Amino acid sequence: MPQENTSFKPSLGLVDATMLVAGSMIGSGIFIVSADIMRNTGSVGWLMFVWLITGFMTLTAALSYGELSAMFPKAGGQYIYLKEAYNPLIGFLYGWSFFTVIQTATIAAVAVAFAKFTAYLIPQFSEDLVALDLGFLKISPAQLLSIVVIVLLTFTNTRGVNSGKIIQTTFTLTKLLSLLGLIVFGLIYMKPEVWAANWGEGMWDLHKLSPDGSIESYTTIAAFGAIAASMVGSIFSSDSWNNVTFIAGEIKNPQRNIGLSLALGTIIVTVIYVLTNVMYTGVLSLQEIAASDKDRVAVSASHVIFGNAGTIVIAVMIMISTFGCDNGLIMSGARVYYSMAKDGLFFKKVGVLNKNAVPEIGLWLQCVIASLWALSGKYGNLLDMISFVVVVFYMLTIIGIFILRKTRPDAPRPYKAFGYPFLPIIYIIMGIAFCVLLIIYKPEYTWPGLIIVLLGIPVYYMVARKDVAA
Repeated sequence: MPQENTSFKPSLGLVDATMLVAGSMIGSGIFIVSADIMRNTGSVGWLMFVWLITGFMTLTAALSYGELSAMFPKAGGQYIYLKEAYNPLIGFLYGWSFFTVIQTATIAAVAVAFAKFTAYLIPQFSEDLVALDLGFLKISPAQLLSIVVIVLLTFTNTRGVNSGKIIQTTFTLTKLLSLLGLIVFGLIYMKPEVWAANWGEGMWDLHKLSPDGSIESYTTIAAFGAIAASMVGSIFSSDSWNNVTFIAGEIKNPQRNIGLSLALGTIIVTVIYVLTNVMYTGVLSLQEIAASDKDRVAVSASHVIFGNAGTIVIAVMIMISTFGCDNGLIMSGARVYYSMAKDGLFFKKVGVLNKNAVPEIGLWLQCVIASLWALSGKYGNLLDMISFVVVVFYMLTIIGIFILRKTRPDAPRPYKAFGYPFLPIIYIIMGIAFCVLLIIYKPEYTWPGLIIVLLGIPVYYMVARKDVAA
């Protein structure tokens, strides 16, 4: 019988934790979603506004989470914070949503993105081909390759946190340097006439821009809805920064390093994202950004910079980016299920560590669900639909800081939220505005996520009743 460990091994330093934050954030979104943002906003000023406001919200949330991570430096992260600030039900609803969609569907989406861009180099992996026809389901080579990636990274992470750490740090540094290189070359070879047209008069004209170049004006109220819809993509692209909190039990000096890594990682990524969009607007016209083939803005920009080799350059960059991103998501996700199992709210075996001091069963269970999402092909729509839920849980967690300041005033706080109470309040106000606008103008982005969360309520009471009976 394999030897089991009873506790995690602190093996990750500040650099490792920062690479986990940055690497989990940067997947395929920055290479794609600016096309949709441009169609919704129609101008450079509002494109940059969407990315800047998303960066501000992300950084503000990360700085706020630093206080909670210092108070509760153990595996589970946000699940633990919600449970401690509110009650086990709220914590469970987050963990339920996390397991059923938030983490597993994201892992699937990122893995399929890896496979789609692999097809640029190896056409046999195209998503347009059919590898298996089951009658009720057609499976492409891209989907099969994505499952291979998920299984491979899951296996690697069952070998211990150091195996995952090496992949994470290597691939994150590589993609950060690659993105910086793309930005530099783009700014060197940008077209002065394109820059002048994009950044000149009319850069703050907010309107709908169709791929064919036609323009549709907004009413004042509809304009707010367009901005909220635009932020769905940028928020998804900037999400998963909180993954480092899930793996707190394996970070050295977590009271210091988690909060610091959150700040450093989100700052690095926000700067990279803003500069990348500056580069896009220096080499592509607004219509070219809006009309990019399958929204692949980075491919269009790279064609301008590197010629025909641009497609290969971006394909390799996205393969590196998505591979590293999925590793971070897979590594950290299983720690949430581990903490839930320890509380009697998940399968008991998931709360057991293997001989390498990692929750192996949780990793493989996550692998199965993510692989099913990859086969379904429905993860993309769901990810759009859960942006609302993700922001709601972020807001609840930040409100938890205020609750814990009142209910546990004497609890040790090695780090206190930067800018408290002003920055957390600003985030909450912005989050509420984002969610309300989506409810009013884009209900299709809200109700599916809410249904998934609410389905967790009866599940919680069934699980809790079973635990009490036991």
